[in-house]
Amino acid sequence: MSEQRNKRKARQGVVVSRSGDKTCVVAVEQRKPHPFYKKMITRTSKFHVHDEENATNVGDQVLIMETRPVSKLKRWRLVEVVEEAK
Repeated sequence: MSEQRNKRKARQGVVVSRSGDKTCVVAVEQRKPHPFYKKMITRTSKFHVHDEENATNVGDQVLIMETRPVSKLKRWRLVEVVEEAK
């Protein structure tokens, strides 16, 4: 039987901080309606992301993917910079 890796979670968000070497913090927004009131709610989650080439700046739109733990907080890695900050 062939071993097959599970699908990795991928998210798109905005870089909100460059916190140290090879690390950035990405904010990902989720918009969904309230279960009862149906008003749209915006939830923001922040992820510490491994950025090997230091390719990101604050304000960039990036695509990140789940990975094995790289450090105490980093469990995501940078896939690509979708759009650079203006």
